[in-house]
Amino acid sequence: MVDDALLILVATPIGHLGDLSPRAAAALTEADFWVVEDSRVSGKLAAHLGIRKTMRVLNDHSTDRQVEAILDELKSGRRACLLTDGGCPVVSDPGAHLCDLAHQAGLIVDAVPGPSAVTDALMLSGFYGQRFCFLGFLSRKPGPIREELLPYADSPVTLILFESPHRLDTLLEVAHGILGPRRYAICREMTKTHQQVYRNFLPTCPLDSEMPKKGEVTLVIEGKRKAEVAL
Repeated sequence: MVDDALLILVATPIGHLGDLSPRAAAALTEADFWVVEDSRVSGKLAAHLGIRKTMRVLNDHSTDRQVEAILDELKSGRRACLLTDGGCPVVSDPGAHLCDLAHQAGLIVDAVPGPSAVTDALMLSGFYGQRFCFLGFLSRKPGPIREELLPYADSPVTLILFESPHRLDTLLEVAHGILGPRRYAICREMTKTHQQVYRNFLPTCPLDSEMPKKGEVTLVIEGKRKAEVAL
């Protein structure tokens, strides 16, 4: 870890607290304060470490003034750890804005790598991982979803997406219309007690008896293949 870094991005467990690395635990313990997405979620992590930390909340509802106030603390020489509710900060996370401002202000930024729903789902899917594209959350309506997926209609690149389990039916149907009957995998509740990996071909959607529509899910869609493959 860079000794004079004032903002440290720390990847935290996406479910199983045992996935927190010793280096991450040290950074979290030594920081003057944490910048978190939800203090209730991060409070569980603090309890796991047996420490108490001052937390500054930074989420989609934070104002520019609140972000500037955090930046001012960093400029004064206080060291902060930036963490999201689970996984890597700045990946589909509003903390990216603070990180960008810290760089612009000439502050030293460091990162402690670790758990990520993106790479964990790619591993669990069993699909080719040489080239992949993370699309985060797509739009909610079919029209915009089609526009976002259209550039990948003939691409061999594996796609990774976040989605609510209640909207998977629509996403799978629209994806099939653009991408065809590709293989896909739904990775649900990764690293948690009820982890599940469901694989099938677009647009088939799992039945409730096969996969409950609850929890956190990451969708992996295989890139276009030249030859047909078995499930």
